[in-house]
Amino acid sequence: DGQCVRQAARPATTFYGESLRANTARTSFPAGRQSKAASRAALTTRCAIGDSLEEFLTKATPDKNLIRLLICMGEAMRTIAFKVRTASCGGTACVNSFGDEQLAVDMLADKLLFEALEYSHVCKYACSEEVPELQDMGGPVEGGFSVAFDPLDGSSIVDTNFTVGTIFGVWPGDKLTGVTGGDQVAAAMGIYGPRTTFVVALKDCPGTHEFLLLDEGKWQHVKDTTTIGEGKMFSPGNLRATFDNPDYDKLVNYYVKEKYTLRYTGGMVPDVNQIIVKEKGIFTNVTSPTAKAKLRLLFEVAPLGFLIEKAGGHSSDGKQSVLDKVISQLDERTQVAYGSKNEIIRFEETLYGSSRLAASATVGATA
Repeated sequence: DGQCVRQAARPATTFYGESLRANTARTSFPAGRQSKAASRAALTTRCAIGDSLEEFLTKATPDKNLIRLLICMGEAMRTIAFKVRTASCGGTACVNSFGDEQLAVDMLADKLLFEALEYSHVCKYACSEEVPELQDMGGPVEGGFSVAFDPLDGSSIVDTNFTVGTIFGVWPGDKLTGVTGGDQVAAAMGIYGPRTTFVVALKDCPGTHEFLLLDEGKWQHVKDTTTIGEGKMFSPGNLRATFDNPDYDKLVNYYVKEKYTLRYTGGMVPDVNQIIVKEKGIFTNVTSPTAKAKLRLLFEVAPLGFLIEKAGGHSSDGKQSVLDKVISQLDERTQVAYGSKNEIIRFEETLYGSSRLAASATVGATA
């Protein structure tokens, strides 16, 4: 099935110190899953703004293994946020306060996330954009998960102090190929900017949910998003493709002519996250004969597509939702757009002449 598995070999010591153990030891994580009836009953309990991450997850899903995995990943991102904030980074390496060269911050983030998944004891396989082959994390197949992640999206702009982030998707069992983005049971991104936030969506819980990292180290639920409306805000990635993709050039010129607000950082995490936070807009990353696809379906596109669609938005590769695309290879790449329904209709119609979403929609953003 195209999956190459390598047994993880890691030192006993971890970058966490005792942080992960101390923060996850406060909670008991019973093994196994509850019945479907219990799952349906759990969804009647409303998740509230102000809840901690643990409180939210306990209300959002009866799956204790998934709760444990997400809490462990949240703890890893808490540590990554500190490392990003305190590292002095050049293009390939970072130095600490003593001037000693450290691992580049993206490699450090990669190690932290693998350690979190291994420590969770519920992850069977994991792979990352930095290590694009399956690593055996030692967790179970039945009741366990496989996780794909981009440890530090936007790592090339860390030295400029732009916002960067972590992206990950969670699939049930032991498969990361031959599956679709729609098969995910959860997806999330960590955003390391002026604030540190953790944006999470679960398959059986409505909406996409934002958590803020407080000074005391607690993740607090601060926002839920269930609707992506219309608004003139655009983030056009891979603009060089407009040189020999006339349809993409036409689309970008439409945004300019209609006086859309340009909000583009070059970091996929903040550029997509703003659609969820502002509840409007569109992100595009289109290919051309000379500007090939760079975004990875497994590590970036599918998890972010899950977050956008759970928030009430839409995704597209030009012809279909990115959540319907079968992931045939770990390193598979694709073009993508995320946004409101009408913006995705415009995207598909401009690039391919028709849209699967257009049946009952009126196209046209409002300011």
